Amino acid sequence: MTTTTEHEGRAPAGAADPDAVQDDAGTDESEAPTFDSLGVDPALVKALAVQGITTAFSIQAMTVADALAGRDVCGKAKTGSGKTLAFGIPLLQRTMAAKATEPGRPRALVLVPTRELAVQVSEVLEPLAEAAGLRTVAVYGGADIERQVKRLRRGVDVVIATPGRLIDLGDRGELSVADIETLVLDEADRMADMGFMPQVEWVLRRLERDHQTLLFSATLDGAVDRLVSRYLTDPVHHEVASANTTVDAMEHRFLAVHQMDRVKVAATICRHNQKTLLFVRTKRGADRLVEQLQKEGIRAAAIHGDLRQVNRERTLKDFSEGKLPALVATDVAARGLDIDAVDVVIHFDPPEDHKAYLHRSGRTARAGEAGVVVTFVQWNQVLEVERIQKRIGLKVPIVEMFSNDSRLADLSGWNPLTDRA
Repeated sequence: MTTTTEHEGRAPAGAADPDAVQDDAGTDESEAPTFDSLGVDPALVKALAVQGITTAFSIQAMTVADALAGRDVCGKAKTGSGKTLAFGIPLLQRTMAAKATEPGRPRALVLVPTRELAVQVSEVLEPLAEAAGLRTVAVYGGADIERQVKRLRRGVDVVIATPGRLIDLGDRGELSVADIETLVLDEADRMADMGFMPQVEWVLRRLERDHQTLLFSATLDGAVDRLVSRYLTDPVHHEVASANTTVDAMEHRFLAVHQMDRVKVAATICRHNQKTLLFVRTKRGADRLVEQLQKEGIRAAAIHGDLRQVNRERTLKDFSEGKLPALVATDVAARGLDIDAVDVVIHFDPPEDHKAYLHRSGRTARAGEAGVVVTFVQWNQVLEVERIQKRIGLKVPIVEMFSNDSRLADLSGWNPLTDRA
């Protein structure tokens, strides 16, 4: 029997873990259970407490007990909902009792769509794994494969991997999934969108042991639904967050800008905010915008697939720590990004559809705080932007604005519904 639980909750104040945030309004924080009450091992409870994490967020409270009991779990939750700990805690606790016995044959595997997400999941799990006496490694494309091979040969218990690099290592005989007892499919919808489902199924067909599967996804339709039906056994379903909740947590601004002025408009917004994330459609467009912002005196850098992984990681680190005020990203590069305290998201190029709008915009309005989302609209883009608004239930006027407009200094304080002057 499949059990479905639907819940909306909010993070208790003072959350320390960047992914352990549930940004929907709902349950009182006094109702949040402790990890100890959920049956989490004392060593992991202590390691969480060191980071200031003592009570569970909505997706964690719903899924941890079922996962610890060995159930297959299907969780509907977006990035930033706390899902890394929701699957990470049970994965580590169950692996404590089933450590790897030989190199290259881990007992637990986390599959993720992008190298950025692999790094972020690894950073969340590593301190807990150390407390549990487990060894982890993240393997992904764009990084030195020989270094990853050396780590695997020393022996690891938990692997966090992108599908392509996992298969490469398997083909080289350096990594086997035959002993996997706990499998996590994180952001399964993104893996489907990026065309990774054949690789994911390639992995699933090679699991030889009876195993537990924990699948997390922002949507559960199409290819993801087929994956659940084919490969999960009597899964319990849990759902947290919705598109409407996400939309309501944001301040939406749609600015009619002119081609020759839009870089200056973007630069003006960047000057008045500590962290601004700008989205463009192409890698070349990202590099060009960085150069243009720099000419306007804005420290900016790009993140896209043509950059070396070490450069991408350094850029993300600088942006996360507030050393870099403006980050320009393509849609693919930004999938899975988990960055706290982004003040403004700018759709410098309008998104392709409403799903892309929500995914891009979801980089702000996190940790229970409101965020500002700005969409630049040129004269020939009005109809497509109006279609996106309609699909997500918005009706916000598109207001013409130039780079010398004083309202750009405080977009959250300006209400386009009442003040269009």
